[in-house]
This record gives sequence, C-alpha cells and structure tokens, in this order.
Amino acid sequence: MECSISSPKLLDQLKNAIRTKHYSSKTEEAYCGWVKRFILFHDKEHPENMGAEEIREFINYLSVNKKVSGSTQNQALCGLLFLYREVLETDLDDIDGIQWAKRAKKLPVVFSRGEVTSILSKLTGEYELMVKLLYGSGLRLNECLQLRVKDIDFDTNQVIVRGGKGEKDRYTILPKSIKSELKDHIESVKKIHEEDIKEGFDSVYMPHRLSSKYPKAGKKIGWHYLFPSKNLAIDPESGEKRRHHIHERTLQRAVKKAIERAGVQKNGGCHTFRHSFATHLLEDGVNVRVVQELLGHEKLETTMVYTHVMSKSKKGIDSPMDNL
Repeated sequence: MECSISSPKLLDQLKNAIRTKHYSSKTEEAYCGWVKRFILFHDKEHPENMGAEEIREFINYLSVNKKVSGSTQNQALCGLLFLYREVLETDLDDIDGIQWAKRAKKLPVVFSRGEVTSILSKLTGEYELMVKLLYGSGLRLNECLQLRVKDIDFDTNQVIVRGGKGEKDRYTILPKSIKSELKDHIESVKKIHEEDIKEGFDSVYMPHRLSSKYPKAGKKIGWHYLFPSKNLAIDPESGEKRRHHIHERTLQRAVKKAIERAGVQKNGGCHTFRHSFATHLLEDGVNVRVVQELLGHEKLETTMVYTHVMSKSKKGIDSPMDNL
C-alpha cells in the first residue's frame, strides 16, 4: 500500500502520540521529518508494510551516502522506532545490522569573560537582556524564550524554569545586576498586555490543557511571555489570534551579528552563553553538583565536561615552556 505524504492521517497519529508523551515541539518536528524522509526513500510505501530491513537500509543510507553525524543518525532511528512502537504498535528495538552511532565527544565552545562583555556591548534592548539571562542564569535558548512574567522571583533572586529539558522544572539564579533593567522591561510588557486587551487580544498560550483548568489565567499578566513577539499571530492549534514569544531565529541572528561585530572568532551562538555560565562558575570555585543543579543536568558526567575547558590558570597548571 502506497502512503501519500500529503495524507495527514499517519502524521496526525504520530503527532498525537508525541504530544501524549509531552515531548517538545522540536522533537515532534524532527520525528515527523524523519518519517516523511523514510517513506519517500522507499517510494512512498506505507510503514506498516515495512519493518526492520527497510529501517536498516534507510539508516545505512544516511550514514554511508549522506554522511550524517552520529547524533543525527540516532535521532532518525529514534523517530522511526517511536513510530513503530507508539503508532503502529510494533516493537523493533532489536534490528540486526544497526548499531546506535557513537556520539563524537567534543568539548563545548566557551566565551571568555572579556568576550562575553564585548558581545553584550554590541547588543541593545531586549536582545541584550535576553543574552544576559542566557549567560547570567545558564538558560537554554527555548527556556529563555518561554519564560513567563511570573517566573522571575525578584525577592529570592531566582528564575523558575518550567518544563525544561525532560519536562523538568528547576530553579536557577537571577543576576542581581539586571534586576532593575528587568523590572523596567516587565513594565513595558504590561503596557503591551494592556493594549492587547483594548484590541480584544488578551489571552496567551497555556501549556498542557491548563487553559481549560484555569480558563482566566491566560488573561493575567503573570502568564504572559517575558519576551513577547512584536506581532500577533494565529495559534495553529486553537486558531486564535494571540501574541506569542519572540521567535528563536530572531535572537539567534542578533547574537550572530553581535559576535561578528565584537570580533570574536569562535564558532559560538546562543547556547555558548550557557556553556560559559557553567565554566565560569566552576572557575570561581562553585561546587560541580551545584552547577549541575542550576543547569538541570540529570547526570553529573554531563556537567563534568566543563572542567575540561576551564582556564588553565584556574587549574594551577603552567606550560613547561613557561618555566624554561
């Protein structure tokens, strides 16, 4: 049986299964993309008529012909196994001839403190404030974008990250140096909210059916995004016109330009500020388990990688060349 890529039935089932598991929108996008490519690779044959052999052919094609990275290969395999397990109800975890690719162990790119200062000097307004949170609180890009006004606790100097990676909530530090700036920003967000109310657009996206549980919560300023988009947009799920948060590409472009203008030659981006946050805390003597908690890492080994990129002077190590 041929599977039409334009037919929404299979992909709708896949999306519903992903959302039931509360996976991120990025995971949903990636899994659906790999399923489409898998079907097209096999001349639009329906996945229910295929199995382990076809998956093996596709994954080997990605590895040998397309030369994708190990992490990309594993993501494709995860997406296909999810389809068969959760949608087609077929367990294919053990596929002969396929091995999970070993992920290359690469050290993270880290900005020096001077480079952070230089890059920040090339940013203005909300973009500067967002990067200060990325670096000062160790946030992932999407964690920063999805912050609500109520997630900033000025009294305890904490940022509450809700539904982070792995659907885990956590607390991290709020830089005291940006509190005044952040309070002024929230006042501007309130004005945007008030204007939206006047125009009849007063609701905001509420996660995991909270809109039905707390129908009036979406109208309160505390639930509104800390960094709202400049324009209203149609919510693809509800069909309502509302204000979402700033798009990730907008901040990514601003950061890339700031890095170039600052003359920093490292291949960094938004996530590099999170790496820098962790590394600089460790250099300052903060316990690695505290850093692990602030970052929201499940395993200590994940946090330990930053000990390998700490400044050598902080490790008390000199090159033997310096002692000649």
